[in-house]
Amino acid sequence: MTPLELLALIAVFAIVRVAISIRPRTPAGFDAESSGIGAAPEDQPRTGPSTRTVIREYLDAFIVAGLVALFLITFVVRTFFIPSESMEPTLLVHDVLLVNEFEYRFTKPHEGDIVVFPPPIPNPNDFIKRTIGLPGDNIRVHNGVVYRNGVAMREPYIEDKPNYELEIKNYGIYVDGTPLDPGQANIPPRERWSAPDRIPDGCYMMFGDFRTNSEDSHVWGFAQAGGTFMSGPRKGEKAGFTGHAFLIFWPLNRIRILH
Repeated sequence: MTPLELLALIAVFAIVRVAISIRPRTPAGFDAESSGIGAAPEDQPRTGPSTRTVIREYLDAFIVAGLVALFLITFVVRTFFIPSESMEPTLLVHDVLLVNEFEYRFTKPHEGDIVVFPPPIPNPNDFIKRTIGLPGDNIRVHNGVVYRNGVAMREPYIEDKPNYELEIKNYGIYVDGTPLDPGQANIPPRERWSAPDRIPDGCYMMFGDFRTNSEDSHVWGFAQAGGTFMSGPRKGEKAGFTGHAFLIFWPLNRIRILH
């Protein structure tokens, strides 16, 4: 459930709560007790709260719980459903994760973090990928091995080795010898780079664990920690990181902490 859907549900509960709290107006001059209408017989004393009162108490509880949940999923933690195979074998289709939305308000992703974020290409949903390169890093993919700052990365989590060559050079990302097009990928302008072969400040290289079946930085360029996308089809739109995925909690036989 999205925050907007939850807010709509809370609003419905609140409207019902107000509606049942409004008592019917008694016409002027009408005496319910003398007329005998609505008067409780003396031999039938009330033994508990009325149905109206019980419903109000349940609605109050639902509204409070909903507001607490809305705060949590907006600022602290949310769920994320895995829709594709791009992170196999770490994450499988239909896995449901918990994502820490609080962490990246104060820190930035570390190498190896599994991160949820809005992609720099048009898509209504967030993407989830593994952080491979940080600002200032040099990343190269050669013969199926990822090199970070000249050192081969140990990646026991990948499904298959990448079947492409990649290199950061000349203020761009080159895949199989061809630079990604800034009109189609998030490649910052030259003035935003501190070096022609280093990831620019605020930018991150993200790969899926299923390297041969993942639409990631080798296709759409860099993810960004904040601001607006600097190029590509979403240029000028808000960028950032939604959160750090830290736990698979569904299905039950897959519960585990993510590293």
